[in-house]
Amino acid sequence: MTSDTPPLVRFAPSPTGYLHIGNARPALLNALFARARGGRFLLRLDDTDRERSTAEFAEAVAQDLAWLGIVPDLFARQSDRVAIHDAAAAQLKAIGRLYPCYETQEELERRRRRQLGRGMPPIYDRAALDLTEADRAALHAEGRTPHWRFKLEARTVEWDDLVRGKAHVDCASLSDPVLIRADGSYLYTLPSVVDDAEMGITHVIRGEDHVTNTGVQVQIFEALGQPVPVFGHHNLLTTADGEGLSKRLGHLSLRGLREAGYEPGAVRSLAVLTGSAEAVRAVASLDELAGLVDLAHISRAPAKFDPHELDGLNARLVHAMPFTEVSDRLAAQGVPPERAEAFWMAVRPNLAKVAEAGDWWRVVAGPVEPVIPDAGFIAAAAALLPSEPWDAETWKAWTGAVKAETGTKGKALFMPLRLALTGLEHGPDLAGLLPLIGRDAVLARLTA
Repeated sequence: MTSDTPPLVRFAPSPTGYLHIGNARPALLNALFARARGGRFLLRLDDTDRERSTAEFAEAVAQDLAWLGIVPDLFARQSDRVAIHDAAAAQLKAIGRLYPCYETQEELERRRRRQLGRGMPPIYDRAALDLTEADRAALHAEGRTPHWRFKLEARTVEWDDLVRGKAHVDCASLSDPVLIRADGSYLYTLPSVVDDAEMGITHVIRGEDHVTNTGVQVQIFEALGQPVPVFGHHNLLTTADGEGLSKRLGHLSLRGLREAGYEPGAVRSLAVLTGSAEAVRAVASLDELAGLVDLAHISRAPAKFDPHELDGLNARLVHAMPFTEVSDRLAAQGVPPERAEAFWMAVRPNLAKVAEAGDWWRVVAGPVEPVIPDAGFIAAAAALLPSEPWDAETWKAWTGAVKAETGTKGKALFMPLRLALTGLEHGPDLAGLLPLIGRDAVLARLTA
């Protein structure tokens, strides 16, 4: 692979739950990395956990990525590739790097406790390598089936990390990892390596919780005679108090955030820019966000965020959102198409979420329960109501006439009119709302 080779990256979630904002971070970092370099993005479902993986969660992964604006160039399921994994396992067995072990979990736990009691590191002692064929036959006769461990070379694995710079793992301090369970199913490690190699993944960008895995996986790549991809390990997104994110946090699931009315641009901005050298700000465009992402400028410290930051980011995006992006959503909220653009421009500065526009359309269309704190003042204002047609200057002309007639100004002038027309103390600029409400409805509210 040369430096000018377009990258092929992957996001490989397990379809065992709904994706959360922490999962959005590696998905977006991979997609934006490829986007900025003319590369491709692979969605590969790590669905080898047969009991917990479901079609519902697999479909939800695709829906969540689409909502974020990520359209995979390639798609694969690890469960469709078991024959390829089997061939790689056979290759490792043939060269003596994958060996059978028969200990139960209870036996292994007893050994770990003994090692700790003697001040020794609690790593696997490779006792299975001393078993003879007769020993294995006897264990099989007892009904034991083996799990299979990868024999690590006792050396330090080094690589140039896209995020962390020079990185290394001392594999001599690790237990030989189990790659195949006693029931014959694969753990994460081997299928991940085999699929990355066979599918030509050039860059593996993932969370820093995989650093130790990388030391192991580099040795597996090499044992299989496959080129080693470039690795990058970014910091993990956590809550402000340092709590890690999990699929159990439903309020931070991408589905939950979508249903709560947040814009994908706000979620993307928070998920990607938090914990980087770039200030967290609302970025609507994927291309602009891709231009801001520099993996080398991601902090080594945890990427802490306050979920309430989403509110501010979302509001800033909504305030700048053109009508063309929301026309369908306004129609779904009952706003007539012929009045929708003027209505959007009038209420947009007061919205934190697009869904709130429907509340203001109900104020425009009525019915509204007017609040009349001063009947005499409101009657005087009604008498001065201009004739139609109305435009954006009508509010200024009308309130100017009311001020001249009654001598009222400032809050004493504007608040009673707002209460009478909307029933509320705060809201969008009435210069924009007045023409939308119309003279007949305004007069009816003033004389209620």
